[in-house]
Amino acid sequence: MPHQTPYDFDTPVDRRDTASVQWDGTADRFGRAGLLPFTISDMDFTSPPPVLDALRERIAHGVFGYTDWRLGPFTEAVCDWHARRYATALDPERIVYAPSVLSQISQLLQMWTRPGDGIVVHAPTYDGFHRTVTGLGRRLRPVAMGDDAGLERELARTDAKVLILCSPHNPTGRVWTEAELKGFARLAAEHGAAVISDEIHADFVHDGHQHLPWTRFADDGGRWAVVTSASKAFNFPALNGSYGIIGDPGERAAFIRRMETGEGLGSPAVLSLTAHIAAYRHGAAWLDAARGYVAGNLAMLEERLRSAFPILGWTPPQAGYLAWIDLRELGVQDEALQRELVERERVAIMPGTVYGAEGFVRLNLGCPRSKAEAGADALVRALTRLA
Repeated sequence: MPHQTPYDFDTPVDRRDTASVQWDGTADRFGRAGLLPFTISDMDFTSPPPVLDALRERIAHGVFGYTDWRLGPFTEAVCDWHARRYATALDPERIVYAPSVLSQISQLLQMWTRPGDGIVVHAPTYDGFHRTVTGLGRRLRPVAMGDDAGLERELARTDAKVLILCSPHNPTGRVWTEAELKGFARLAAEHGAAVISDEIHADFVHDGHQHLPWTRFADDGGRWAVVTSASKAFNFPALNGSYGIIGDPGERAAFIRRMETGEGLGSPAVLSLTAHIAAYRHGAAWLDAARGYVAGNLAMLEERLRSAFPILGWTPPQAGYLAWIDLRELGVQDEALQRELVERERVAIMPGTVYGAEGFVRLNLGCPRSKAEAGADALVRALTRLA
């Protein structure tokens, strides 16, 4: 039965032949084209109607000259969103702009570290962090989630310069508590580590949980940054745009200077600015409906996994549309499972090894219910044959 919302999330949108990494890129990662994909973290839903309307209006204007994100209503929309969504007052003078969250992290690491320095992260670890950190010649220092002693030990190392938080966490969907965030702030301050908090999944926190922005815990005099974007929650990552909040005025000025001179990125993508403003001003109702719909997909997966494999005890994530599933109790080998999924079931599901964790999979359920059911059933069938 179709899921009832004010918006149509049930009707599939054909994304094939659109240069989609998720739909058209399965051969690159899985060795076979044409798989039904549940991979990279974008959704199969069209962006919110207010965003599409704003984009059409801006395109109709017809002139796409150089722009400056500081001259229009962008920072006002960002501040209004954080005030309404998180009861958090942002200083617009601390906001910066960049093409992506990872580009911000790259610039901040180049500002605050040298090659060979240690960058502490929680494990399992979003693969984008791994690529960025190691690509810059820094050392990735993963610490298992919940290992407070391990976190302190890594931050205490003389070459540990930055703690990168994923808040909420990708791939697990964990929402950090106030006590945990205060603990991270204390440890970073004690050991002189800068903090970069990636909060791109914050807008997709599910009912019963609350995202707490790092700005509430940061020391005004310390080195810290929040990096985020509306593109994840409102599904327009290909428009290329993100923003950040940098605590220290001098660090903020240095970041902007790097982007505008060293990187040559003085003029942002105007359609990204347009989409951000429309999403934050008029997209809240769509976002809440999308979260509810995805929660239904996750509940469906929970029911099917519990029915087939109660030993797993899997529960939906606290945030996001990515189901992080611990399969270790079944004793299934990762390579064997991937062969079953790809060759027999013809689906693409991310193996946990991508994030440094054997015996897990990450299943993207930001999609119509019919596709979510197909993915859940394929996973259950493959596991049943192997377990």
